[in-house]
Amino acid sequence: MSSAFGKKLGVATINEFDDASLEKVVRRAEELAQLAPENPEFVSFLGPQKYAEPVMFVPATAAITPKQRADAVAQSLQVAKDSKMVAAGFMEDTTTMNAMMNSKGLFAYNASTNVNFSITVRTEDGKGSGYATRGYNDVTKLDTRIATKIATDKALRSATAKAIEPGKYTVILEPAAVAVLLERIFFGLDARQADEGRSYLSMPGGKTKLGEKLVDERVNIYSDPLHPDLPTNTWNGDGRPQEKITWIEKGVVKNLSYSRYWAEKKGVKAIPGPDAAIMQGGTKSLEELIAGTKKGILVTRLYYIRDVDPQSLLLTGLTRDGTFYIENGKIQYPVKNFRFNESPVIMLNNLEEMGITERIVSEESNNNYLLPPLKVRDFTFTSLSDAV
Repeated sequence: MSSAFGKKLGVATINEFDDASLEKVVRRAEELAQLAPENPEFVSFLGPQKYAEPVMFVPATAAITPKQRADAVAQSLQVAKDSKMVAAGFMEDTTTMNAMMNSKGLFAYNASTNVNFSITVRTEDGKGSGYATRGYNDVTKLDTRIATKIATDKALRSATAKAIEPGKYTVILEPAAVAVLLERIFFGLDARQADEGRSYLSMPGGKTKLGEKLVDERVNIYSDPLHPDLPTNTWNGDGRPQEKITWIEKGVVKNLSYSRYWAEKKGVKAIPGPDAAIMQGGTKSLEELIAGTKKGILVTRLYYIRDVDPQSLLLTGLTRDGTFYIENGKIQYPVKNFRFNESPVIMLNNLEEMGITERIVSEESNNNYLLPPLKVRDFTFTSLSDAV
C-alpha cells in the first residue's frame, strides 16, 4: 500500500485481507507519508491505463497435482538410477495472481503459471557431473526424463576430465551458459545509469551508446509480453503497460529503459525495463554447431558469476557440469573446468555462429529467457579449477 501527500510517500505492507486489516494498512501508509521528507524525484501515481490481454496462464499448470509432480520427479530419478548415478534437483510450479489499483482509477490484473525444472547428475565417485534445466508456462511441455538423460550423458562423459592449458579458445556456449552472461546486458539497459556514466552503455561527456553499434550486426534482442513461448506480465511494477520493445537491432542499441522520473527529466517516453528477453538465433542445432568446429570447447554452463568492471561489463566465473574438448567436429574428451574472464559485449563482437533459440532458466537469477547456443571465438579462460 502506497500513500502520497504532495511529494511525501509512505509505504506499508500486510498479509491479512479482512476489511479491518486493509483499513489499518491504509492508515499506516498515510501516517508514514505525512512523516516522510519530500522526495524530489517523486512522480504522481498513474491514472487508468490500457493493457493487452495477458497470455501467461495455462490451466494445465494451475491444475497440476502432487501425484503429477511426484511422477515427473520419479521419471527423472529412474534415469539416474538405471545408469547407477546420483541425482538431485528441483521442480517448482507456481500459480500467481497480481493486481494493482489506485485512487486515480488505475486497475491492472494478471494471472500466470510457471514450472521450472533443473537436475544435476553425478557419477557415484563424484568425478563426473552433468546438468540440464527447463522452464515453461505450460507443464505439458516438460519432459523430465529427456532432460535427465542429457544430464546423465554429460556426467558419464565428463568423469575422466583432462587438464589443458588456459587461454583463448573458440567456445560453444549452451543456452544455460549464455543466459548468465547476457542477462548482465539485459539488467544494464537503464538510461539513467548510462547518462550518469555508471554503465557499459556510457560514453565520455555524458553521452550514451543509444543509437550506436554495440555488438555484431547479427545480434537482435527484444522483449514481448505476448510471445507464445515466453509470455510475461502486460504491466510493470508502477502500472505502465509493457509492450514489444526492440533493445538491440542488427547490433545497434535501439532503446533504453527509463523510470518515469528520468523520462520526464529527459523529455522522452518512459519505457519500462523488460521482464524477460529474447535473442534471435540461427537454424543450426547444438550438434551441428559442434560438427562445424575444427577446434574448440563445449561449455554446458557457468556459475559463481561476479562483476569485475561495470564499465566494460567484464565478468568472471567458472565452468561446471560438463566441459568438453572439440576437434574436427567431434567431442574428443572431457576437460577440467576453467575460470573465465570475459565481457558479454566483447563476446557478442566475437560471434561466429548462433544455434536455434530455446527457452532457458538462468541459475543465477531464476529468470526465463529465449536464447540460442553461441559459438564464439577468443573466449578467455584464465586458470584451471579442480571443481567438478
